[in-house]
Amino acid sequence: MRIGVLALQGAFAEHIAKLKQTGVDAFEIRQLKDISEHFDGLILPGGESTAMRKLLGDLHLYGPLKEMIQNGLPVFGTCAGMILLAKEIEGEPPCFGTLDITVKRNAYGRQLGSFRCISEFAGKETEMPFIRAPYAERAGDKVVVLSEHEDKIVAVQQENQLATAFHPELTDDTAVYEYFIRMIESRR
Repeated sequence: MRIGVLALQGAFAEHIAKLKQTGVDAFEIRQLKDISEHFDGLILPGGESTAMRKLLGDLHLYGPLKEMIQNGLPVFGTCAGMILLAKEIEGEPPCFGTLDITVKRNAYGRQLGSFRCISEFAGKETEMPFIRAPYAERAGDKVVVLSEHEDKIVAVQQENQLATAFHPELTDDTAVYEYFIRMIESRR
């Protein structure tokens, strides 16, 4: 199994390290030529969604990646990655717009409002670091809510798309990655 991690900005190195910890081959996607070889899944990391959106366009990655996601490539977006996937973003136009959720950016406040908690993800207690995190205000009919924190939707799955408002790459727990790997395996 081989998973590409968008490496334009944000916490991509941490995702690659976590994937390697689970025994999965991971590589950085920095430019168009990086997606020419076969890969089984894609991670859109946390970071600054506005900067990532601009770079996706400037580097001509936006169109090909959106098409891959629409054609069923398993994708996992964390924090800013959740924002990039969202069909609706409060106060701005969507980026990929493939995941039927409405997202509120920086919903938990600024950097100083960052926190960690233990909450349930897909039925398992999981550590959840939130850093300037969004949450989903709405989830469409085909969206499965995997986690809520204080009545806010913080993890979802819709077919080939997984998104979390929190950063599992900043924990010792691999449960969210194992879930994504199972998603990929079930789509093969």
